[in-house]
Amino acid sequence: MTTTRIGFIGVGVMGEPMCRNLVRKSGLPVLAYDPHPAPLERLASDGVRSASSVAEVIQQSDVILMSLPSGEIVESICRGVDGLIAHGRAGQILIDLSTSAVDSTRALAADFAAQQIEFLDAPVARTRAAAEAGTLALMIGGEAATVERVRPLLATFASDITHCGPVGCGQVVKILNNMVLFETVVAISEAHAIGERAGVDPALLFDALSKGSADSFALRSHGMKAVLPGEFPERAFSVQYARKDLGYALKLAQQTGIDARGARVVDAWFEEAIAQGDGELYHPVISRQIGRTEQ
Repeated sequence: MTTTRIGFIGVGVMGEPMCRNLVRKSGLPVLAYDPHPAPLERLASDGVRSASSVAEVIQQSDVILMSLPSGEIVESICRGVDGLIAHGRAGQILIDLSTSAVDSTRALAADFAAQQIEFLDAPVARTRAAAEAGTLALMIGGEAATVERVRPLLATFASDITHCGPVGCGQVVKILNNMVLFETVVAISEAHAIGERAGVDPALLFDALSKGSADSFALRSHGMKAVLPGEFPERAFSVQYARKDLGYALKLAQQTGIDARGARVVDAWFEEAIAQGDGELYHPVISRQIGRTEQ
């Protein structure tokens, strides 16, 4: 693509490795902003320049990528006095890599379209390790021609890029991806607790499940690497963040008239984990609450 100026807003747990891959592999100048200086200092060694404000990124960039913790923060960055809507200009492309609510995403896209700014929702899936390796999965909503224009940029940190349909469809697919994952983690945690109390070694149980029809990415990653050893680190995908994404799914279910009772069960476990003080830990920590139920 002919664009030469790239902006990146939000270089946290996922944004930092994405931004690093972007500048290393694209060969294009990248200007980044984050309220925390540490990741910007690390990225400086790769040639990423630091901006003093969101407005500076907007004014000096043709394509702007955002990787932010929630849809509410995306809204504030876009609609704030010094935000994207106030300082944007016709011809820019804005790519939201965050996970946000579908209705707010579509409302933002409409407001940007009125200013002739193209908007793509492109939430990322997979782990920080995948972000570092450049093998994330992206689900994208927006105009097909715009997706193709920015595909070379996105391919610097994503190995699987799926155009899901018009604006908002990327968020739909990502939200449902996470909903299915969270419900599967509950099933794995229940199997772990039941099997152990019934006298089966949990490691043997999970190994056997992985050879049968219960096999899944969630079993091999979340089950074997977190639930089985009881390792739930901070700065992973926490219960708080997971519940935020699940809340978007429950909102979408309500809007579409679907009784998502399985997702509501997960939400109850997330609520209990937060009440127990585990909200900042990796979300499979709900297996602790499931294992504590009455014997």
